Amino acid sequence: MAARTEKNTIVLVGHGMVGQRFLEALADRGVTEWSRVVVLCEEPRPAYDRVHLTSYFSEGASPEDLSMVEDGFMAKHGIELHVGDPAVAVDRAARTVTARSGLTVGYDTLVLATGSYPFVPPVPGKDAEGCFVYRTIEDVLAIEAYAKGSVTGTVVGGGLLGLEAAGALKGLGLDTHVVEFAPRLMPVQVDEGGGDALRRTVENLGVTVHTGVGTQEITTGADGRVNAMSLSDGSALNTDLVVFSAGVRPRDDLARACGLPVGERGGIVVDESCRTADEAVFAIGECALAADGRVYGLVAPGNEMAETAAQTIAGAAGAAAFTGADLSTKLKLLGVDVASFGDAHGTTEGCLDVLYSDSRSGVYRKLVVGADGTLLGGILVGDAESYGILRPLTGSVPPIAPEHLVLPAGAGAPVSLGPASLPDEAVICSCHNVTKGAIRGAVTEHSCGNVPEVKKCTKAGTGCGSCVKVLGQLVDAELEANGVAVDKGLCGCFAHTRAELYEIVLAVRVTSFRELLDGHGREEARGGDGCEVCKPAIASILASLAPEIGASVHVLDGEQAALQDTNDHFLANMQKNGSYSIVPRIPGGEITPEKLIVIGEVARDFGLYTKITGGQRIDLFGARVEQLPLIWTRLVDAGFESGHAYGKSLRTVKSCVGQTWCRYGVQDSVKMAIELELRYRGLRSPHKLKSAVSGCARECAEAQSKDFGVIATANGWNLYVGGNGGATPRHADLLAQDLSDAELVRLIDRFLMFYIRTADRLERTSVWLERIAGGLDHVRDVVVHDSLGICDELEALMAKHVAGYRDEWADTINDPERLSRFVSFVNAPDTPDPTVRFVAERDQIKPQPIALVLSETVTA
Repeated sequence: MAARTEKNTIVLVGHGMVGQRFLEALADRGVTEWSRVVVLCEEPRPAYDRVHLTSYFSEGASPEDLSMVEDGFMAKHGIELHVGDPAVAVDRAARTVTARSGLTVGYDTLVLATGSYPFVPPVPGKDAEGCFVYRTIEDVLAIEAYAKGSVTGTVVGGGLLGLEAAGALKGLGLDTHVVEFAPRLMPVQVDEGGGDALRRTVENLGVTVHTGVGTQEITTGADGRVNAMSLSDGSALNTDLVVFSAGVRPRDDLARACGLPVGERGGIVVDESCRTADEAVFAIGECALAADGRVYGLVAPGNEMAETAAQTIAGAAGAAAFTGADLSTKLKLLGVDVASFGDAHGTTEGCLDVLYSDSRSGVYRKLVVGADGTLLGGILVGDAESYGILRPLTGSVPPIAPEHLVLPAGAGAPVSLGPASLPDEAVICSCHNVTKGAIRGAVTEHSCGNVPEVKKCTKAGTGCGSCVKVLGQLVDAELEANGVAVDKGLCGCFAHTRAELYEIVLAVRVTSFRELLDGHGREEARGGDGCEVCKPAIASILASLAPEIGASVHVLDGEQAALQDTNDHFLANMQKNGSYSIVPRIPGGEITPEKLIVIGEVARDFGLYTKITGGQRIDLFGARVEQLPLIWTRLVDAGFESGHAYGKSLRTVKSCVGQTWCRYGVQDSVKMAIELELRYRGLRSPHKLKSAVSGCARECAEAQSKDFGVIATANGWNLYVGGNGGATPRHADLLAQDLSDAELVRLIDRFLMFYIRTADRLERTSVWLERIAGGLDHVRDVVVHDSLGICDELEALMAKHVAGYRDEWADTINDPERLSRFVSFVNAPDTPDPTVRFVAERDQIKPQPIALVLSETVTA
């Protein structure tokens, strides 16, 4: 047996997210000052954020990015971390733990945080080459390596982790299938309606979903590699790679081996203090069967267990008891917001459902309320923006009727809730059980002056991140309530907002970034180079006002070129492998056969991937940077111009065929769409702009999901504004109705210029309309009734834009200086980038997956 030290020794077995939270809780209570703490970690690296594991694929995150351990944390608190050396035996009589390396450590207190293991259904072929689980960074690396030789991938399990795994396979470029035995996706979190909405949205993203069927067998080819899957309905699915994500089971083998009681279906039995039957042994997280008889597989309950165990070990008076936990969750799965909270399935006796469902936009929102109006829970799919407010209100009667709360933004809700409506006891961060009162206290009592400081003080917002928006609103509100000026400047270089900088540029006729920074930037920023926030934002303002202030209208001229984002830098959208896309403008979606032939010839001659988009355009993918001028020369010669898919500007004005062809049409929607697209092309704005014109109330062009949408009536046109069909869908609001052609154009001119003038950086019209004081009513007063007396100015600015428009690509291909930037290597301009490679798929090309090497450096 190892020699016992004078210090009390605490051994932690397992170093996942919950294990790290336990260590932090010990340190917060000063336990590490009088105790020796030893951690035995099975994985080759310290704790990392398993919740955001898919960000390795979607965002290129590294293990360092995912790490949950602050630099120097272990050394600061004297914690002994042994990575890659899991515990293999516990001797409770001798109070020792033995690791795989042979290391034996004596303990006074043992904490088991061994987590869970993936459940793999016992089907034939489950161990074949090409079958994986999705749990650790090592699993991710193995899947990535195998996917290079695969075309189709299938995930067994359509729950939280299953959809995360599906997102990973899509990110690797595989045709992706999800097989779920239950009749819907995410059966634990969402009901039938929510499952239907989620399925439609997931399938629209290119994932094939199979529900109500199970996996019967995994079959292999002569080489022993996976080649198909047999399903319980008798069908077969060809697949090269299988990921099992059918749930998890508690890792309680150590506890079983040393005689600790475990549950009938697994899990180490613990009491309300997270102590096992042995008073010296605790269990926390997914390996524990809590006092309420449940095993909790979410981070938030695990963190509560960690806090409870730490308080008990520290001997804190009135230590918290863990008797159960909030199972609320909010995640973005395959880009789709999904949230559930409280009694989401309405099991409370006498409860009622208040429901909003929009199949077209993939939005499903259900609130469960009691007979007395108490909010009991809810399900949000496609639009979970209000989760941060609704979840803390659970258990109380909201100040707004549920039929208004259930409506998504822009769907007619007359009022909205803000953080101020929440009581101090409302839990804002469920991951770390942080209340609104604690956040306010961090500002007033601990002098925290911004969100990062509050995060450090309270840990709020450091878990899943779903509360960060509400957290920021609370911090700003509390600072202002205490008389502290909240810095709302654009960035560290400018104390002014984007709207204020727009007014400065317009009033003073500033024509360069350097002039604006040196004359109106923060003192410490003057003479500098600016930052990645302000440079593209100022570039957009200068481009919007160029005709008015006398600046160059081309974004690649002089200083402007150095300010642009990656896409604007080459007037094209960069794709995942470093190649670029070409998107010629096709106003209203109308195109001649001759022009179609030109696009086909260009795609053929340059070997480009070709796709018709939902915006009625044709996108060409796979061009190397040095090919862009050659391609655009041919397109410009054929009469095409830039579609500005790369810029924060107007993208498209979509249209139906209107009264010219359709028997329901009442106006010429194609003619109007072409007019609007040609009028607003090249208009630089805080964010991208999308529009549509429908020829009748059947709304085939989906105008109410656009930044500005037009719907024909028998008496003219109805104008809708502030819509968004993206990640956070919002129905547009009716601004004015029964307009003539001239009235419609005039109001759109005013609306767009007022938006450009007052919006924040990277703020869509949908967000701007909700943020701006007075909302839609104020905007209507300004642009329809001219309440501020600025409409003449707004119209004049738009008129100058229209008169001064020049196609950026037509100007570029005729300017040798601008053309000189279109090279992969400045010192070898004729050499193509060798890393831009493609593979064949469905008679076209796709990017060849790029292997990322992850460092395995351990920092303790």
